[in-house]
Amino acid sequence: MAWDTVIGLEVHAQLKTKSKLFSGAATTFGAAPNTQTSFIDAGLPGVLPVLNQQAVFMAVQFGLAINAQINDHSYFERKNYFYPDLPKGYQISQFQRPIVSHGHLIIEVDGREKQVEIMRAHLEEDAGKSLHDAHPQYTGVDLNRAGTPLLEIVTAPCLYSAEEAISYLRALHRLVQFLGICDGNMQEGSFRCDVNISLKPQGSDHLGTRTELKNLNSFRFIEKAIRFEQARHLDLLECGQPVQQETRLYCPNTNTTQVLRSKENENDYRYFPDPDLLPIQIHPEDIEKIRKTMPSLPQELRQKLKMNQNLHDEDINFLLSSPAAYQFFSEVKQLSKADEKMIANWLRGSFAAALNDANLGFEHSPLSAAKFAPLLSLLAEQKISVKIAKQIFTKLWAGEGTVEDILHKEGYGQIHDDDLLESIVRAVINQHPQQVADFQAGKDKLLGFFMGQVMKQTGGQAAPEQIHSLLKKYLNNSQ
Repeated sequence: MAWDTVIGLEVHAQLKTKSKLFSGAATTFGAAPNTQTSFIDAGLPGVLPVLNQQAVFMAVQFGLAINAQINDHSYFERKNYFYPDLPKGYQISQFQRPIVSHGHLIIEVDGREKQVEIMRAHLEEDAGKSLHDAHPQYTGVDLNRAGTPLLEIVTAPCLYSAEEAISYLRALHRLVQFLGICDGNMQEGSFRCDVNISLKPQGSDHLGTRTELKNLNSFRFIEKAIRFEQARHLDLLECGQPVQQETRLYCPNTNTTQVLRSKENENDYRYFPDPDLLPIQIHPEDIEKIRKTMPSLPQELRQKLKMNQNLHDEDINFLLSSPAAYQFFSEVKQLSKADEKMIANWLRGSFAAALNDANLGFEHSPLSAAKFAPLLSLLAEQKISVKIAKQIFTKLWAGEGTVEDILHKEGYGQIHDDDLLESIVRAVINQHPQQVADFQAGKDKLLGFFMGQVMKQTGGQAAPEQIHSLLKKYLNNSQ
């Protein structure tokens, strides 16, 4: 029997607020355990939660970005369950009336567009963190993360392959970063994903029993976990065995999943409205104010970049890989005389390699756009060769001064002396009679060979336009 895979995704995006969802405690990552914890976060009696307005603002921003319905009336509920790192015995979340519902995100898979339905996006507080290696006999509890604002983004079961799931997650990851509502740092847990996966007979409308893969924070691990679960479900179904509804964890070391617990149903959580919090009222004028603050979204920027026919999809994907990458590109474009293609080539090439070697992103680049732009201007004006430009870039990256300083110190510059270049060109032509004959027989690509030979003779400092002109003149007239 043939089977279809059905996937639904739940993403927890940590919002970039300075304080927690219901307390004034800080949200800085990496602080010493339990140093960013308030009475509310610790679940102590006698204190009341106060809603962080900025978190609501960010949720509305996200709703507008996915063309969703912004509910004018929503409220918080208590999701009841017991766990050591949940000191109140319940999580403040939203169930019946989320802030955002019925939106969509357009993704591209194998050259085709697909609209992914986003059923809801709601606010909730994060739990704390259990520390199993802090003591040999006990499990410690760190409440720094407890109360951190999350936006949980839930799709319909409308994804049918690992490729579609990853494409959606990358698009969503890019969107929340460009909106500025989440830093997207997966290593720090700012963007975590739960995967619901099931198999059904091909063509059937009846969904199979699903399993949930919990707290995945790597695109690579998500893809591997989905593929493993697909194979595991298929083996069970082909053998006539039932798939159990359960929550599982992915183990990277073995590339397998393991049972964490039997999957709870919504009734198990006993949701009810939180009596300590007033309902959220969002007025149309509030939505319009927020709409006016919206930045340019990745899809809009993609269409803008596509207007330049010299930019390939790989260029555009790289430039939109993060807000910092696009910002750097935009600044260099504004400050230099280079065209978009030249800038993209350099950022994808030498610049990206230097960042990777230093394990840095564009946001932490030691070389600013203002210092980098003059280099591309010189290259665009053909005042230096590519070889010289790369040598200057290496020194720029090492902090050895400005482009002008390095040019002056190293004596870089192009040779424009007509008599000198003419003598070098003629010497190169005389040294390669066979290549001259082949060129004159129609092998035009050999012009590049001669260009390279002249550049070699001049240490890469000959003016390319002059060389090109002189070579064509003497090659066409050579006997």
